[in-house]
Amino acid sequence: MTKAWLADEIFPSLFQFYTEAEKQLNETFFFPQPVYRPFISAKEQNQWMGRSENAELKFFIDKVFTRPAFESQIRNPFGGVLINRTGYLDTNLFMGAVRIFLQKQNAFQEGHLDPSHLKIAPDGILYEDLQAENIIFCDGLGCLDNPLFHWVPILSLKGEMLTIVLEEKLEAIFNRGIYIVPTAKNNFYLVGATYQPNEKRQCTTTDARLELEEMLSSLIRIPYTITHQNWGMRPATPDIRPLLGAHPVFKNVIIFNGLGTKGVSLAPYFSNLLAAWLDGQAEIPFEVNIERFKALYSKFSLTSL
Repeated sequence: MTKAWLADEIFPSLFQFYTEAEKQLNETFFFPQPVYRPFISAKEQNQWMGRSENAELKFFIDKVFTRPAFESQIRNPFGGVLINRTGYLDTNLFMGAVRIFLQKQNAFQEGHLDPSHLKIAPDGILYEDLQAENIIFCDGLGCLDNPLFHWVPILSLKGEMLTIVLEEKLEAIFNRGIYIVPTAKNNFYLVGATYQPNEKRQCTTTDARLELEEMLSSLIRIPYTITHQNWGMRPATPDIRPLLGAHPVFKNVIIFNGLGTKGVSLAPYFSNLLAAWLDGQAEIPFEVNIERFKALYSKFSLTSL
């Protein structure tokens, strides 16, 4: 599992998935748009000029600029690279549309699931009045309180972001230290995000706001107004790779976690892989398989179920 994280497979997969999902759900939430990444030095410019000749990377590179581009909007004295096969997803719209679809199929139930109440047998799972062949935990940081998977090294990576209003529409998504991404409201943009691996406070912070403001002001030329600040916790892994596969003892108890900062990009590809694995049509590569952390598991430390 190499080739720069299988980018040549992951990105076509996500474009296909979200495009087809829009049609099936009759909603618009996926917005393909190029990303412009300014260079910070002549050395980086030269490096990208060389990379642009790489056959695998050519698929993603639209153009390498050796002079400033989008100069009325951002500061980029060394030019930059315009990247294809990029865009953004309105996650709130997407999740809302999925919820409505599942409700219509009578396939959605909302509530708190207590893993300690599961009855696990080799031929199936029983929880209250629900029966299934398998159960898949996609519980993010909730994994840390899950007696089945509390031993898995899921790490909390806090991030904060700003919502700003610009005086004009940006010509691309800009990404250099921070990203500036459009929203559904005209001239409203999301700016983020910070990386705070040891930050446990579940609130916004002044330090993060100042950090984002400093990077934003050094990047764009357009006046802006901050309207909101938000925060979130990303479920990450020590090796920055997803976590898929079966519990070491209970083979019908599955985990799908650790997508970190790239959940929107990685979820379509790896959920499809997980589904194929459940059907016996694929193997889960060791690099993303829970097997790589099996040494951390001890049946003696497992909370009684």
